[in-house]
Amino acid sequence: MSKEILSTNGEKLGEITLNKEVFGVEPNIHVMHLALRRQLNNGRQGSACAKTRAEVSGGGKKPWKQKGTGRARAGSLRSPLFAGGGVIFGPKPRDYGFSMPQKARKLALKSALSAKESQLIIVKDFSAITEPKTKLMVSALKSLNVTGKTLIVADIKADENKNLELSARNIPSIKIILPSNLNVKDLLEADFVVMTESAVNEITERLQ
Repeated sequence: MSKEILSTNGEKLGEITLNKEVFGVEPNIHVMHLALRRQLNNGRQGSACAKTRAEVSGGGKKPWKQKGTGRARAGSLRSPLFAGGGVIFGPKPRDYGFSMPQKARKLALKSALSAKESQLIIVKDFSAITEPKTKLMVSALKSLNVTGKTLIVADIKADENKNLELSARNIPSIKIILPSNLNVKDLLEADFVVMTESAVNEITERLQ
């Protein structure tokens, strides 16, 4: 399966053959869901913490005598029954993360890439953005007919893409990631995925 390589001005520069094993697999929804859950769970802080009755300060004195008051017997004002008391089965710091086999993680990425194949646009590089100006980036997106949430996958450290990050950072609908940081969440959330030719080659090499 081949795809056009465009310049950021929208001109056709050639064609690239996409590896069917990476960009043309049958999307596995279950594995993509697992990968997305793993990514979201691993991003959780898990720092919520409530004190039990043993950890709340105070409550050492018996509030009233055991018998004769007509009230229910009580041994501590820090019991969960009282305001300011401990919490029963409250949250404690924990790790929500879980792991997935490497093969399953690769399959999830391949599935997400294949699902987005029709919204994938491949550009040679971003060398046409000669200075860090937002309007140059807006013009490039217009030439490529890209609208909505856009994921750009490119090596921002490369000389030809040196102005990409500064040109795009004021556009809220754009997210830029390195090919090595490609993930299921960003792929599924994007309306369009713009990749450089070198990023396609790097991803293909890593996933096949």
